[in-house]
Amino acid sequence: MAKQKVAEQFVDILVQAGVERLYGVVGDSLNPIVDAIRRNDAIEWVHVRHEETAAFAAGAEAQITGRLAACAGSCGPGNLHLINGLFDAHRSMAPVLALASHIPSAEIGLNYFQATHPDKLFDECSHYNELISTPKQMPRVLQSAIQHAVGRGGVGVVSLPGDVAGETVAEESLEQSLITSRPVVRPGEADLAKLTDLIDGAEKITLFCGSGTAGAHAEVMEFAERIKAPVGHALRGKEFIQYDNPYDVGMSGLLGYGAAYEAMHECDLLILLGTDFPYNDFLPKDVKITQVDVRPEHLGRRCKLDLGVCGDVRETLRCLTPRVRAKSSRRFLDKMLKKHADALEGVIKAYTRKVDKHVPIHPEYVASVLDEMADDDAVFTVDTGMCNVWAARYLTPNGRRRVIGSFSHGSMANALPQAIGAQFVDRDRQVVSMSGDGGFSMLMGDFLTLVQHDLPVKVVLFNNSSLGMVELEMLVDGMPSYGTENRNPDFSAVARACGAFGVRVEKPKELAGALKDAFRHKGPALVEVVTDPNALSIPPHIKAAQVKGFALSAGKVVLDGGVGRMVQMARSNLRNVPRP
Repeated sequence: MAKQKVAEQFVDILVQAGVERLYGVVGDSLNPIVDAIRRNDAIEWVHVRHEETAAFAAGAEAQITGRLAACAGSCGPGNLHLINGLFDAHRSMAPVLALASHIPSAEIGLNYFQATHPDKLFDECSHYNELISTPKQMPRVLQSAIQHAVGRGGVGVVSLPGDVAGETVAEESLEQSLITSRPVVRPGEADLAKLTDLIDGAEKITLFCGSGTAGAHAEVMEFAERIKAPVGHALRGKEFIQYDNPYDVGMSGLLGYGAAYEAMHECDLLILLGTDFPYNDFLPKDVKITQVDVRPEHLGRRCKLDLGVCGDVRETLRCLTPRVRAKSSRRFLDKMLKKHADALEGVIKAYTRKVDKHVPIHPEYVASVLDEMADDDAVFTVDTGMCNVWAARYLTPNGRRRVIGSFSHGSMANALPQAIGAQFVDRDRQVVSMSGDGGFSMLMGDFLTLVQHDLPVKVVLFNNSSLGMVELEMLVDGMPSYGTENRNPDFSAVARACGAFGVRVEKPKELAGALKDAFRHKGPALVEVVTDPNALSIPPHIKAAQVKGFALSAGKVVLDGGVGRMVQMARSNLRNVPRP
């Protein structure tokens, strides 16, 4: 019997770690790995058209499943293309193993063809990044990369020269004991006691929740009820915390809405739960703040803390809630709920007025209809830019839907690649890519990946022929828009030329039928909607200088701020508020 090759051993360890597929583009230095996958029924090679797509897809798969996912790039330019998607996965705490194939080992350091130093290049977007130099070294280095990615949440990178991958294993493979799930972190008794005292001593408390509240919805709701606290959220916390939430006061930040900002600034104590919210201008300066986060390095880096607590949000609240004194007054909570409802009522008309007749189509209307028609367990992937705004304001979370985007890294072109990874997890689950024309055209080649693998992803393309968010940024700074116009093809015709379903929508009355037809279609589909380029968004709290910028540049531009079905939830929550 032939001895096992290093590439075969590498693939066996991936399988043992629970990896079901490896996303990438083939290349000479990767050939031993790809061939080993070809001969292993437990893992699949997913051929994409760009390595950046491979990394985004792996990151999305990891976010959907919570398990390790993997991607690969060939030596030099191949693995360099992974870097943007790996940054996104790492900043999203998605466990991803990246294989950076390398030039022949004897040529490293000699400026060989396609030479780079991947063991240096990926340092900033990984917890672990090492070069494998010998067959004997490989199992332990790969194991360490996997355990860093899974245990700490993020990226582990291994560089493997193609010639080393093709060598024979030096000795019989040792059985690897791999970590395949993250541990639960509980705060110490001293921190719990300090946190309890801080809460008991405050009269008006607000909770602000991020993605670290995933899996902790029930615990957050119980805690909010006990201390009578309004609950706001960051964008990444929306899908985990907004649904079935009688304490909801909306979202703060650049895409914010409702009364979250007021609730955070008018309280005595602000509790940040599982959020590394980056916009410190939206955080209060004159209230007490405490933060709970599983990563100690996140504590206090956005604002001055009165107390930082390292712990998993769910486990922390399980320990904390019974300890704190139940509060009886709902005065502050009810005040914020009313402010929230009033704020939403004030902007809802912006998108409902003659929206069914407006041409070009209001993008808010598209997002609203999509929200109504999509499945209750759909996965939405959202392009960075104005699609973030429409998703934040119009997609209704329910505990079963997922919304994934480049919310921490802020990359363009993420939605389509992430939809690929999400759809591979479950071909029967509806996956919808909310793509902008700028983002879609940047990695449009991987629409062919949908066709090649017969992935039934539905791309809803918001085509305003511009880089809308960049135009908004220019307007805020008092600049006329420049360099933001896109000269686009008929994207629906491109989709049909690729062998997929494609339809172009230019009138509001055509939208529902087009979406219905696309959702019924068995394979990949693209619904291109020509939307109003003047539909921009303004955050609820901006500086005077920024308002001046709008006044100088925007002129008669309409700044819409609708919020879809969220106003219904706000109205419902108001039923519990006593009337004067």
